[in-house]
Amino acid sequence: MPMDKHIRRGHPITFGLIILFGLFELALSAWLTSMFNMHHNQRSLTERDRVRFALFTSSWTVIFSSLILVLFWHSADGSILTSILVHLVFLSFSWLMWAATAAAVTEMLGGGLNCKIQTSYVYCNQLNALEAFAWIEFILVTFAVVFVLVRGIISARRGDGYRGGLV
Repeated sequence: MPMDKHIRRGHPITFGLIILFGLFELALSAWLTSMFNMHHNQRSLTERDRVRFALFTSSWTVIFSSLILVLFWHSADGSILTSILVHLVFLSFSWLMWAATAAAVTEMLGGGLNCKIQTSYVYCNQLNALEAFAWIEFILVTFAVVFVLVRGIISARRGDGYRGGLV
């Protein structure tokens, strides 16, 4: 089936991008957390906690996306661990976490900072990048959720149910 070929090619690309931008977010949030812990120069406890939440969400995403990607490479169409249901559960939880992370960081920064005129945030550019990568992750995970939902509907109509594989 021609769709199988596209899924086998697109799944690693999609999850690779989710992992890549998750690593960017992980590096930024880990560095900011380290700076806040070392210098105690966060603007508020809210700023510190939201950066830590971004650290958790990015860690969760990188670890479990990597696991799902490796399992997909190992057995794309034969394992319950690569089923539509597993993808849907993982991606739905990740989608909620990224929505909360991106919204929390955006609210904290008031929609973004103009680093040329503001003086209250010590790590202005890094916080702007944290917000941008959180929204990129949210968009990538949203795309993946929609695709898995469509494949789930197709699988259910075909009679395989949600335990069927993506391919």
